[in-house]
Amino acid sequence: MNDSIFLFALPAAFVLDLILGDPRFLPHPIRWMGNSIVYLEPQFRKLPIHPIRSGCLFSFFLILSVFCICSSLVAFSHWIHPVLGFLMETILVFYCISARSLRDAAMDVLKALQKPDLEKARFKTSMIVGRDVTNLGQSGITRAAIETVAENLVDGVLSPIFFAALGGAPLAMAYKMVNTLDSMIGYKNETYIHFGKTSARIDDLCNFFPARISIPIIALSTQILWKNGASAFRTAVLEGENHTSPNSGYPEAAFAGTFHIKLGGPNIYHGKLVSKPYIGINFGEAIPEHIQKACRLMMVSSCICLLIFWLITVLIHYC
Repeated sequence: MNDSIFLFALPAAFVLDLILGDPRFLPHPIRWMGNSIVYLEPQFRKLPIHPIRSGCLFSFFLILSVFCICSSLVAFSHWIHPVLGFLMETILVFYCISARSLRDAAMDVLKALQKPDLEKARFKTSMIVGRDVTNLGQSGITRAAIETVAENLVDGVLSPIFFAALGGAPLAMAYKMVNTLDSMIGYKNETYIHFGKTSARIDDLCNFFPARISIPIIALSTQILWKNGASAFRTAVLEGENHTSPNSGYPEAAFAGTFHIKLGGPNIYHGKLVSKPYIGINFGEAIPEHIQKACRLMMVSSCICLLIFWLITVLIHYC
């Protein structure tokens, strides 16, 4: 891998995300990934094999295609000129990180709640969660926004930084295809219980380490911000497994322990009640002000994650 991703492109991409977020006027590879999933899914479903196998081929085909395409782009850019290679890596990694857009989306929910405008708050919440928000009140909307910030701290920040540090822009982009596949077909419903099984398992595997390393990172951030790191760490360790996802519960539990609030619980997904366990069962209800604090915690955790992995790559490079 080129040294630029270790020493320059990764922090440059992170700063670029903080400045620009997700500008709608720019073409976005993640949207292209979504379009490719929609276009190719019917083709792979036609294969005369079991849906689990066709879904497996579908997932690996798209993930490997993204990795190969991005590897070729990076290599070709470096071949033309090192500066162009650096810019290509920076831009690709920038598209993988979503700290700014995550904060902006959560703060849009908070602004609607503060008016108060529950209908607008529900609409803004529906843009960032998969659950049915039709009957959610202020507490339910607040809880959904905080859970999304906590979960996507891993999916949208820690994991992309981890894979970018590990394998450069191509591996970070391949991870984003994994994440996009999971968000589109990784459901346990009648349509995707078999076809989307592989994509969901790959996503679980890719996020396994980042989700667990998020515990000390969030705890350290909590300690810096509010001197409450021990509660965040303890709650994550004790209640991180209280979630239907093998990974999402750990950052959510750390956030619950930070603010002493209850997260999780039953929610409606695609018309069906899903009985998720509560996290922070002995804590109180979340209030809208916790959304802003959750965003602060997410941003500080993101910066600490970047610093840790950047220092590790620098040490590896020079040792």
